[in-house]
Amino acid sequence: MPESSPSPIRPAATILLLRDAPTFEVLMVKRHHQIDFAAGALVFPGGKSHQGDSDPRWRDLAIGFDVTEQDGAALRIAALREAYEEAGILLARDRDGAFYAGEAAKDIRAAVAEDKVAFIDVVEDLGLKLDLSALTIFARWITPKLMPKRFDTWFYVAHAPLAQQAICDGYEAVDAEWIAPAKALELAASGERKVIFPTRMNLQLLAESQDPSDAVARSTSRPLVTVEPWVDGAVLRIPEDAGYGAVTEPLDAL
Repeated sequence: MPESSPSPIRPAATILLLRDAPTFEVLMVKRHHQIDFAAGALVFPGGKSHQGDSDPRWRDLAIGFDVTEQDGAALRIAALREAYEEAGILLARDRDGAFYAGEAAKDIRAAVAEDKVAFIDVVEDLGLKLDLSALTIFARWITPKLMPKRFDTWFYVAHAPLAQQAICDGYEAVDAEWIAPAKALELAASGERKVIFPTRMNLQLLAESQDPSDAVARSTSRPLVTVEPWVDGAVLRIPEDAGYGAVTEPLDAL
């Protein structure tokens, strides 16, 4: 019997928002148990790209539009949109160049998430510009061929704007919390929290840093190796030169 073709790969983006007050922590959200991907898992804010992320008007409403790397502006816009929708964090600057310090209205966030209001219109109405230059590429993972839904996900790292408070959307994310990377790994190991394989691997990589600035510096200096896990017997493997070391993941753990 012929093998079925792998599922199509969809572009996606996620963001590791970091702070070091009071300690080195990353923002994570708990996904709703009824969401069809990573239900109930502790993840970084993120999701698949939308058509609006490629709106040509972003050229005038985003800082660093033309200086992105091989990822491109649309993926960075997707990462910032998802941070806004799921956690209420908006990495944008006002006309004076200061980071936006206002509150993200929950009803507007919901309207953006439901495609009733365009994210670009929200940014424009607030008189802001998204700061794409605030993002640094952290990793790139492609869902393995055996999975029914596949994503080409770019992970970004960024300093979180201290004036904004993270509040979950209550739809895709039912909780938002700042957590030390090592603590999140402990909760995953004990079974207290569900943490999917790519998230856990990137938490381990993040935990090697001392603070947000160190994490950004390491990301800048580390060669980007795309990770597409493959099946080897009863385990998944990933490239050893991707920065995670020699890793094997039991298939029954997925």
